[in-house]
Amino acid sequence: MNQLFRNPELRSADLPITTRAAEGLERRRWTVAEIEAMVKAGVLDEDERFELIGGEIVPMNPKGIRHEVLKNALVRFFSRTLPEEFRCAVETTFRLREDSFVEPDFVFFRKSDGLAALKPSTALLAIEVADSSLRWDLGRKALIYAHFGIPELWVIDAAKELIHVHTEPGLEGYRSIRQIPAAEEIVSTAVRGLSLTLATLERF
Repeated sequence: MNQLFRNPELRSADLPITTRAAEGLERRRWTVAEIEAMVKAGVLDEDERFELIGGEIVPMNPKGIRHEVLKNALVRFFSRTLPEEFRCAVETTFRLREDSFVEPDFVFFRKSDGLAALKPSTALLAIEVADSSLRWDLGRKALIYAHFGIPELWVIDAAKELIHVHTEPGLEGYRSIRQIPAAEEIVSTAVRGLSLTLATLERF
């Protein structure tokens, strides 16, 4: 197993082997390739839910029923209404760089770019459906999306049915953040022809 984690194919030579936590203690830095190798080797369960942020594994909160009902309503809605030139991936592993990946509920990209080539420069819109994870999604995770230049981020508060729309990304975060109530239509600035009125979604 030690040889697995020393494999030069899984890690760039110039990537530091550790990260430094807030308390000053060093932690082992993981790469996306190393995590994938651990899953393949059975060290990590492929159904275990976490994200990799700056080489550190961040466990994801369990999904509540409000999250699941809203997410499935959105899946049906986008499958019917998304313009043909775009595609949407659901709960995909979105690789940001060698030591970071996130798993947005939805990420949109051009059909011509394709899912296999998905990266920060081809992603147009990320959507997070937030229940117990609202603070994380509006805070650190929104900053991560902005840092990597994702043009547009929607964080949907599943409890209040409120959409936090983030645009104009920069290294210090999104410069524009608006709150759109459920009864108001939101029109995407990054995915031409995509709009949504949360209150009109068909639920089951």
